[in-house]
Amino acid sequence: MKVSIVFSAVLMALALSACDLRPAAVAPTVVTVPVPVAVPGPAGATGATGATGSTGDTGAKGYTGYTGATGSTGETGATGDRGKTGGDTVVILPAK
Repeated sequence: MKVSIVFSAVLMALALSACDLRPAAVAPTVVTVPVPVAVPGPAGATGATGATGSTGDTGAKGYTGYTGATGSTGETGATGDRGKTGGDTVVILPAK
């Protein structure tokens, strides 16, 4: 049984490969056609001036300017009123 399967597979492979016969490709013949070379003639007249272009975009916003130097120190303020006395309260602190 195994031999018949292997034999059938080999026979099918040979039969299918025989169908792929293609004729060899023939390279086409290249024919070079002479092309006449253009010779430049004299320069023509100057053309008309073009139209004015459109206005450009607005520029970017500038940087913030210098903020200035620090001011001088102010004068000393007025002396305040004398504080109230504590009255008859005595505070005793414990000794260390």
